[in-house]
Amino acid sequence: MSLLLRLEPKKEAQAARKRDPYEALKAELHKRVVAELADAPPENKDRRELLAERIEALLARLVEEGGYHIPRAEQRQIMAEVIDEVLGFGPITPLLRDPEVTEIMVNGPRRVYVERGGRLELTNIAFRDDQHVMHVIEKMVAPLGRRIDEGNPMVDARLPDGSRVNAIIPPLVLNGPTITIRKFFKDPLTAEKLLELGTLSKEMLLFLEACVRARLNMIVSGGTGSGKTSMLNVLSSFIPPDERIITIEDAAELQLRQEHVVTLESRPPNAEGRGEVTIRDLVKNALRMRPDRIVVGEVRGGEALDMLQAMNTGHDGSLTTAHANSPRDVLSRLETMVLMAGMDLPVRAIRSQIASAIDVIVHMARFKDGSRKVTHITEVQGMEGEVVVLQDIFVFEQAGVDAEGKVRGRFKPTGIRPKFTERLRAAGVDLPPGIFACR
Repeated sequence: MSLLLRLEPKKEAQAARKRDPYEALKAELHKRVVAELADAPPENKDRRELLAERIEALLARLVEEGGYHIPRAEQRQIMAEVIDEVLGFGPITPLLRDPEVTEIMVNGPRRVYVERGGRLELTNIAFRDDQHVMHVIEKMVAPLGRRIDEGNPMVDARLPDGSRVNAIIPPLVLNGPTITIRKFFKDPLTAEKLLELGTLSKEMLLFLEACVRARLNMIVSGGTGSGKTSMLNVLSSFIPPDERIITIEDAAELQLRQEHVVTLESRPPNAEGRGEVTIRDLVKNALRMRPDRIVVGEVRGGEALDMLQAMNTGHDGSLTTAHANSPRDVLSRLETMVLMAGMDLPVRAIRSQIASAIDVIVHMARFKDGSRKVTHITEVQGMEGEVVVLQDIFVFEQAGVDAEGKVRGRFKPTGIRPKFTERLRAAGVDLPPGIFACR
């Protein structure tokens, strides 16, 4: 890495840490606004206008009393920030409103990063101090009945708009209270948008739609931020509208457009350590809810065993995601997760369960240019001896990067027809001739 690349982030970080000259004024204004509006009605569309009027009057009074000389444009900025502090989530409220920002990462009070277009960047947004960050965290988790303190220093929550929040505080984190927000978008990615973004080819999309309609069991795998949930949303959109769908998640992120959907969400233990409801509990319960399809947001523990058993006992067409580095790694992860269920099963029995339950693995990857692509669509063909046999149907073949740093490559079929082709035909799904032809 060049010296210039090493120095530029340092300059940006210094700029982000520069103190706001109006910090004390904003803090005093916020305190007075909160005191004056303690008996105000619940939040509504008119409340922002009411606040703006009161804050403008308070600001004018404080500026006059303190002898400040503040330009009009900066006064408006101060008003907006105080309103965000009262009605929103402090300095990061504009980022939550920004449609280009997909994730927000607060690493202590002076370093706030965002993800735009798949790339991380440091912003010039800063909090006053650790207590300011703590206040925002408490504002996020309190309405959900959650708490965060030294006895419970980690928490997962959801914002009113559906965005997923994780917060962790000292002493478990050394650079101050840390917030990570995965934003929820009202308009989820569609199949057409994935094609437009170059996430996969048209032939791959047609094949995946056929697999969903033919009720094949599928796992979407990939690393953190590779687009697994977005792909799961798209796959779920192919489920016929006359089927009953049960979704199971830690924090509800799936946005299914069908009408007959029941959304289940796990629950952490309360302050006394009781009342926890795990993903595994929900998977077991879902089997009693007459599901046509079970969609699990992510398997990461013992629920993998219950999911495999559901797939092997007539609940075809189930969908889920798992963290893994390759389609082969998915199988190793599933083996490990089944053992986490506490069942002392022989490895061959676990692999046999996996081979008979899973039909297709869709593997995704996030590249250095921020793009996300389906790198493998792989068939699980069965067992040969002690080994689960995998066969790639489509792959992404990378050919380097261009002058702008964009990943170059092409999606191509491997030329091998999947063994379940007859199942597709039996389900009344016809694929274009030559879709599997190697080109």
